[in-house]
Amino acid sequence: MALDHVPEPEYNKKGRLKKRWYEAELRRLQEELVKLQYWVQRENIKVLVIFEGRGSAGKGGVIKRITERTSPRAVRVVALPKPTERQQTEWYLKRYVEHLPAGGEIVLFDRSWYNRSNVEWVMGFCTPDEYQRFLGTVPEFERMLVRGGLVLIKYWFSVSYEEQRRRFESRNEEPLKRWKLSDMDLAEHRLYTEYSKAKDTTFAHTDIKQAPWYVVPSDDKRNARLNCIHHLLSQFDYEDLVPEPVELPEREEIPYVRPPMDEQTFVPQVY
Repeated sequence: MALDHVPEPEYNKKGRLKKRWYEAELRRLQEELVKLQYWVQRENIKVLVIFEGRGSAGKGGVIKRITERTSPRAVRVVALPKPTERQQTEWYLKRYVEHLPAGGEIVLFDRSWYNRSNVEWVMGFCTPDEYQRFLGTVPEFERMLVRGGLVLIKYWFSVSYEEQRRRFESRNEEPLKRWKLSDMDLAEHRLYTEYSKAKDTTFAHTDIKQAPWYVVPSDDKRNARLNCIHHLLSQFDYEDLVPEPVELPEREEIPYVRPPMDEQTFVPQVY
């Protein structure tokens, strides 16, 4: 199913998409995501979408918008914590393989096995041998997944140093957002150039025909979200399989006496 023609964008005086237009277009794309979800379920397709990029690049924001209207049974997010001591001794890709989609599922990896060639390599959490072995292994691993029928889409969210700093400063100023500013984020900001070099090396080895990298410029969050979701939808020739409205059944009348209400404990009505 081809996406409908995109409405003419509306911009404000600063050159950004107007909030009203952005929200309307986001709703339209989210409706298409629901259609995609039904189609993936019917066709029993396995879809894996990888989101990578720097801290504060906007990965979490677009993932949130993708899942906002979809079913968590069909579209699920995987964001793995730091590996355990046992996992550190296992085959590196094992902990990710366990979360690959089954038929009829769309799985969104909020960071993925590419931690090894970016965060782990720059921060010294893996050895040179582990790093080189990863770069040599992953392309064939991904080809194997694609040959096995999995649809693999990889996005890299690209944010400039200046915009990353602005976002980190904004988080630092707001107590409710300060939890988003970790020691790893600070180290990544300091090592911005090293992370750039790691990304370039990652692309040189893993930007393969069967699973290419798609770069999402993300200094403007609104544009990045819409562009990424639109591109994701464009990768599938899906159909509109959203069910028609159903007729709600009436309650069956059966003998039943409820226990006294005063025997239950209610939440205080503060509001």
